[in-house]
Amino acid sequence: MWSPPNPREYNAQVWQIVERIPKGRVMAYGQIAALLPTPQGVDDETYRRLGPRWVGAAMRAVKGVKIPWWRVLNAQGQISLPAGSDSALEQRHRLEQEGLIFDAQERLDLAAVGWQPDDESDA
Repeated sequence: MWSPPNPREYNAQVWQIVERIPKGRVMAYGQIAALLPTPQGVDDETYRRLGPRWVGAAMRAVKGVKIPWWRVLNAQGQISLPAGSDSALEQRHRLEQEGLIFDAQERLDLAAVGWQPDDESDA
């Protein structure tokens, strides 16, 4: 199963979460996937394994800048786009414009700048 049973519906759910990530905060693909219910027809284990990839696919499907796609990183706090690509450089630039600072390993500290939708201080 390479995509969720209903990609359009799944993408819309992902984008609803990503739209709420405040400026200067980030989430990981897996965090977003874990917030969504397991799609109908998919077992929980398969979803735990594939959900982050499906979130990544939803981010690739974003058109324009209404959805702050640049605020979604991998579980290590790194940009997942190919290093040096225009898109990776744009993502890093946008995050740095929001005041985020990458460490020497090209990571952001998810414990410090990660966001959860129930985080009242940023809602």
